[in-house]
Amino acid sequence: MAKAKRRYICQACGSVSHRWQGQCPDCAEWNTLAEDAPATVFSLKHDLSAGGRPVTFEPLDMPGAPLERRPTGLAEFDRALGGGLVPGSAILMGGDPGIGKSTLLLQAAAKIAKAGGETVYVSGEEAAGQVRLRASRLGLADAPIKLASATSVRDILTTLHSMTPPAFLVIDSIQTMHSDTIEGAPGTVSQVRGCAFELIRYAKESGTALVLVGHVTKDGSIAGPRVLEHMVDVVMSFEGERSHQYRILRALKNRFGAVDEIGVFAMAGQGLEEVRNPSMLFLSGRDEPLAGSAVFPALEGTRPVLVEVQALIVRLQSGATPRRAVVGWDSGRLAMLLAVLESRCGLNFSSAEVYLNVAGGYRLSDPAADVAVAAALVSALADKPLPTNSVWFGEISLAGEVRPVAHAGLRTKEAAKLGFGIGVGPEDADGSSDLNYRGLKQLANLVDRVMASP
Repeated sequence: MAKAKRRYICQACGSVSHRWQGQCPDCAEWNTLAEDAPATVFSLKHDLSAGGRPVTFEPLDMPGAPLERRPTGLAEFDRALGGGLVPGSAILMGGDPGIGKSTLLLQAAAKIAKAGGETVYVSGEEAAGQVRLRASRLGLADAPIKLASATSVRDILTTLHSMTPPAFLVIDSIQTMHSDTIEGAPGTVSQVRGCAFELIRYAKESGTALVLVGHVTKDGSIAGPRVLEHMVDVVMSFEGERSHQYRILRALKNRFGAVDEIGVFAMAGQGLEEVRNPSMLFLSGRDEPLAGSAVFPALEGTRPVLVEVQALIVRLQSGATPRRAVVGWDSGRLAMLLAVLESRCGLNFSSAEVYLNVAGGYRLSDPAADVAVAAALVSALADKPLPTNSVWFGEISLAGEVRPVAHAGLRTKEAAKLGFGIGVGPEDADGSSDLNYRGLKQLANLVDRVMASP
């Protein structure tokens, strides 16, 4: 057996180095390299082709009872999961501190427990009394949840093996767990990886639906090794601004359903409330027509959500450099769209400050928002309000063409259901029969339509 080698693992990105350095060479973070347990290098003479247990292979079409999803009691949570909890699945949920992860899981655990499912909630961050205090505030004090405050994975698994496997197990959070078989403090890469492996293996063997709460770094990604996201079946992100009441639960990875499905919640005094019609939430307060406001039918997974795009143009009197401020959209895409409007349509934005905002704190990544942003910009520049009952969508190319987008029918049907009467988008899109649809071929057609508005 060869001599054990030392290695140092970055606690921010998980990269491995064989010598200590002040700065990680991969993520450029300072003082994040920590020594890991010595890695033993085995000789090539050790043959692993004998001495193990034979593996049983099964045909792909082997008959068996299908796994039945268990509803959580929260329709928005089930929607993001793809229909409910799959037995034996491992779910990783991340989100900013104070966004409501523990509140959401406590509410889901209470509903499952009241429906007859065995539920275990293990908190490594709070004492049991603190969790009971939150449950009392949420009106869940009578829920038959088995609550524990522990951080040792050995103690948790020993207890779980001595009882009937629960239907729902919450570990809050995986960064606080530690294993006595692994060197390092809780939260280090080796501890997070090892503890998650043991808990996920228990979930697979027992059929328990496991939820691991994960901390996030300052850039919003889940802290710990990247392999953690590969180990679990579902990766969910709980997003939102604490200054706004809404919260979005988004599935980033889902082995049992569609990705990019979202569940929308609103933070209230009694905890998180489901928002069945998020479009009304993001469009509230639109009473009078204002220049620079356009409604965009966004698509999150299979759910259309109508949001308001707001633009403001401020002309500069001096030769100062104009600002470009964007909230909720890609600043690089705004710069590209302004260049297309100037080059292809002859509009002048070079001597004006441009401010763009997506109302309600919503964040857009859909390229179909190009037409809505362009309509808001042209409306603000001309100081002409758009029709309040109109929605705008479509992708704009560098040549100034309005290109088709996916699921145009879903977008227009949602708009018609909410009382909108006009849809403006790509020329060859399939519009709803309840909507007066007007197709655009070039960006210049959009400018002409906005300028012709009364």
